[in-house]
Order: sequence, then structure tokens, then C-alpha cells
Amino acid sequence: MPYRPLCLAMLPLALAACQASNPYVASSRPLPPAPAQAASTFDASAYPAPARDYGRYRSWSWRDGQLPTGNADADPGQLADAVSGALDQHGLRPARGSAGDLLVSADMRLERRLRQVRDYDYYDPYYGPYYGPRPYGSVGVGGYNNGYGAYASVPIVRTYEVEVMVVRIDLFDARNGEPVWSASAESGSDQSSPRERESALRESVHKALSGYPPS
Repeated sequence: MPYRPLCLAMLPLALAACQASNPYVASSRPLPPAPAQAASTFDASAYPAPARDYGRYRSWSWRDGQLPTGNADADPGQLADAVSGALDQHGLRPARGSAGDLLVSADMRLERRLRQVRDYDYYDPYYGPYYGPRPYGSVGVGGYNNGYGAYASVPIVRTYEVEVMVVRIDLFDARNGEPVWSASAESGSDQSSPRERESALRESVHKALSGYPPS
């Protein structure tokens, strides 16, 4: 091929060009001096927060001296007693004469929730629709069981509204006001007697504090 000798003749020139000095020289500006206060300033955001020692919390008192707020289903005194009893089970005692290690606030309110249930409406091809429990001997569509026939199951989703009682409890560090624990729990508010409502209230408070202290 006529081009091959020409390429071989230009190869030494290309190698010589690669060995020539590079006209571009890397350079950089020096870093500016650190400010004078940098040597004595501690940047806490550059380090992870230390693990909270929940064992040092031994006592508690109401935040701002305010008792919990209640509603028509339970007065503040019932909620205060329920919170005090639940905290006692977690080793926290009411402070005597001074602010406790923890500041506690609690409130209770009524909220509405939507609930859904799924029912089944069965259809017998011989006798028409049937609503209720699955008939004895029935199977799904297209099947037979001991000659009793076949039934088609149609899911029916029913939505209804209920009223629930929501209890919220917040714990704060008394030294710096930082939040330590916050949780809420709910129970149905349709209890027929005061005893049942009080029992539901205590159950909600215990559920709200069930995860304290966090592991």
C-alpha cells in the first residue's frame, strides 16, 4: 500500500512532538489564612450528637405548672392521674419542692376517623343473591361441594365514621428544654359508662408511653 511507508516515515516526528516540553504549567493560589477565632471555636454541628442518657431522668413535674387539658369525656384530673401512674411504672417519680428532671405536658382531644369493613354478598345462580355468612357447602364461582350448588362472592366495602379519644404526651429536659419524648395513642370514645371511659383513657396513656425509654 502506498500510504504505509508514509505513515512509518511520520511516526518518528510524532514521537518527537510528544517528548517536547508542555507549555501549560499547573499553578494555584495559596489558601487564605484562618480567622483568629478559629483556634478557640468549637463547631458542634461537625460532630454527631451524644447519646441521651435516659437513666439520669428520675423525677418529673408539669411543664409551666399546667395540668393536662381534658374534655367532656374525661376531666383533667383523670388524665393527670393516668399520666402520673404510667410515669411511675417507668421509674419516674413526681418532684418534691422543685422542678423535676423532666417536664411533662399532656392533652386529650376527640378526633374523627374513617373505618372500612369488607363484607361479602353471595349470589346463588338458582335462588338469587344471598347476603350474610357463606352458605354451608358453598365454594367459589364455578365449583360445587356435595351437590349443594355454586355461589359467587362479591366484596362490599363499607365506610363509616367513628369518634376516637386521642391522648398526647410530651416530655422535655428540664435543664435545656429540649424534647425528650413525644407520642400519642387513641382509643374509641363510645364507652357507655364512666368506668369504661376511664379505663380507655388509662389504656391510651400507657400505649403512648409504652416505648419509653427508647432502646
